[in-house]
Amino acid sequence: MIRTATEILSNLGHRYSQPQMKLRLMTQHGEIFKVIRGLYETDMNTSGEVLASAIYGPSYLSFEYALSRHGLIPERVSLFTSASFQKNKTKIYKTPFGDFSYSAIPADVFSHGVSIENTDNRPYSIATCEKALCDKLYKESPITSKRRMEQLLFENLRIEQNDFRNLDFNFIQSIAPLYRKKNLYILSKMG
Repeated sequence: MIRTATEILSNLGHRYSQPQMKLRLMTQHGEIFKVIRGLYETDMNTSGEVLASAIYGPSYLSFEYALSRHGLIPERVSLFTSASFQKNKTKIYKTPFGDFSYSAIPADVFSHGVSIENTDNRPYSIATCEKALCDKLYKESPITSKRRMEQLLFENLRIEQNDFRNLDFNFIQSIAPLYRKKNLYILSKMG
């Protein structure tokens, strides 16, 4: 279970005169595991998917990680890539549970196309296949033509054309203008 240092220290403060020392001992003895400063997990086997939005938020899994999970790109991605908003730079955290990366997208599009999934009865947020692709293209350098977009999608990302044709282009066309980027405009015209 994810716990903040404040929660743990508050709980320990009722039973121990030096709760910070007890927390340090609990960490050393493997009773609790430090994720990042101020955030702990009680189970070392917890999936990074569950921890991603707790480490830095608000956020949801997206970009390469979600594209891989949905089977749109062939590579297995071990970096937990997430979308956030109102943040100006990419943040990276290296933890005992895996490595996590967070990149900003426009606030207007943040809540669209995100679903809740579970692993070991613990929920986490992840972009739909279409939303993850849109988020990924938002981060890419400007693309100036349909031909260059096809090169990026089918050669660089290695998306199968059949999988691409099966995407929900009604959804893509509805959110593309919210990104305010030509890459998404070009993508929306390909469906």
